[in-house]
Amino acid sequence: MDDPARDPERREPDQRDLRLRDVVAALESLYPLESAADWDRVGLVTGEPDQPVRRILFALDPTLAVIDEAREWGADLLVTHHPLLLRGVHSVATTSAKGASVTALVRAGVALWVGHTNADVADPGVSTVLADALGLTDQRPLSRDGGNAGRVGELAEPVSLADFADVVSAALPATAGGIRVSGDPDATVRTVAVMGGSGDDRFDDVRAHGADVYVTADLRHHPVLEAREEARGGPPYLVDAGHWATESLWLESGRQRLLGALGHRAAAARVETRVSAIRTEPWTFVVGANAARPAPAVPPTGGVS
Repeated sequence: MDDPARDPERREPDQRDLRLRDVVAALESLYPLESAADWDRVGLVTGEPDQPVRRILFALDPTLAVIDEAREWGADLLVTHHPLLLRGVHSVATTSAKGASVTALVRAGVALWVGHTNADVADPGVSTVLADALGLTDQRPLSRDGGNAGRVGELAEPVSLADFADVVSAALPATAGGIRVSGDPDATVRTVAVMGGSGDDRFDDVRAHGADVYVTADLRHHPVLEAREEARGGPPYLVDAGHWATESLWLESGRQRLLGALGHRAAAARVETRVSAIRTEPWTFVVGANAARPAPAVPPTGGVS
C-alpha cells in the first residue's frame, strides 16, 4: 500500500538525481568511519545505495517523531548524530520503539546515515562548532586520545564565571533544564575547554591544559564532586550546558559542509536540505531550580544565651 506521506511522482528515478551512494561518499569524506570509536555504530543504517536523493533532513536523534518529520517532508535521507542501533537488538518488530523506527524508515524509503564519534573528532566537528559559538580563539584539541576530541581556546578577554555562563546561555539553544555551574560566580575565567555531549571522563585533560572552565554535559555527581575536591574550590570550574544543546549546533555545520562537498556535482543543485525543527531533548520541565543556597562558611552560633 502506498504511503500517503510520500509523493509518488517525486520518487520516480531521474538520471539527473544524486544517488545515495554519492551522498554517503561525501559524508564519509568529511566524517570518516574509521575515525569513530571502536564501540560506536556509524555510517549507513538503512537505504538502497542506488536510490535517488533529493531531500536530506539533519537531526540530532533518530526518534520516532523525527522519522515522522522525515516521512512527511518526503526526505530521502535522514542524517543524525546519535545512532539508532548503538546497542544490539534481536528484533525489529514494531512492538518496540527501535523496531518501529527501522520499519518506518524502510517502508517510507528513507535512508539513515549516522555520524557520531567520527563527527565528534572531525575538524570542524561537534566541539569545534561549540567552541566557535562561544567565541574561542587559539583553538587546539583537548585530547588526542582516540582522535582530536574536544577543544581548548581563549576568550577575547577575561570575564567572571557568572558572565561566562551568560555567554554560554546566549550561544546555545534554550533547554528545559537550563545550565548548571559549579564555581564562584565572581571567579575570573579566560581559558575554556569544551566537549560537546558527555564529557566527565576528560577532567585530566582539562587540568593538563590549565583551563579555567570546562563546558560539557551529562556531568554526574561523583566525578564532579571529585573534580571539585581536587580543585580545592578553584579552577577548572564546570558548566553543564546539556547534551542536546551542546551538540545540536553541529547540525547546521554538517548540512553546510555536505552541500560544499557535493557542490561540484550538477545534481547537487536539485537537493534540498534542512535541519529538523524537532527538539529531541528528553526533559520537559524542572522544579525548584536555585531553591538551594550554599551553606555558610561558618555555622551560625545561635545567638547569646
